[in-house]
Amino acid sequence: MEKVLLVEDEKRIRDIVRDYFTAHGLGCDLARDGAEALDLLRDHDYDAILLDVLMPELDGFQVCAAVRQNSPVPILFLTALGGEEDMLRGYALGGDDYVTKPFSLAVLLAKTQALIRRSHGGQAGVLTCGAITLDTVGRTCTAAGQRVKLTPRDYELLECLLRHRGCTLTRAQLLDKVWGIDFEGDDRAVDVRIRSLRTALGPAGGQIKTVFKAGYRLEEV
Repeated sequence: MEKVLLVEDEKRIRDIVRDYFTAHGLGCDLARDGAEALDLLRDHDYDAILLDVLMPELDGFQVCAAVRQNSPVPILFLTALGGEEDMLRGYALGGDDYVTKPFSLAVLLAKTQALIRRSHGGQAGVLTCGAITLDTVGRTCTAAGQRVKLTPRDYELLECLLRHRGCTLTRAQLLDKVWGIDFEGDDRAVDVRIRSLRTALGPAGGQIKTVFKAGYRLEEV
């Protein structure tokens, strides 16, 4: 099931949106403020973020800027700030869409689903970057139109890179997201699996770039 993160300081809105989304087949985790949202994002991957703007301490704009440092996950702002200046600020920080309060739950769901489809290459369950396509439902991979056999670990690593395409992920981040926080080995395990994944992908393996003294990034070319 696809899952979104709703960041909203009003409990009533959190509960209503969660119940509506869940009833329509979309999972929904909740965060009461920006700090809690960033904690959840360190440990979990989401298909979209619904982000309230007016929150205490860390507002939605600050959270968006922090998320965009290492993730392209779609962000939809929920806000009472409907002015053009505020909307342009949100887009400049990397937001993808806006819904102003009060809003229709049906419209909010439709916009969220549309963002998820676009971020997955236009088809639910499909992740695409350059020559690489991953079907997360069938757990299959193609590179330049050719079927690729991947080990379970290589598949999970590629899925992680695809969900964060264009962003540099450190070895520590990859270990947490793919191997899990209880993994007791060292980060050389990441380098070994990256080499394996590049080999399996053939020429498309060149899309996985090594970022010196940082980690790895999946690019279009």
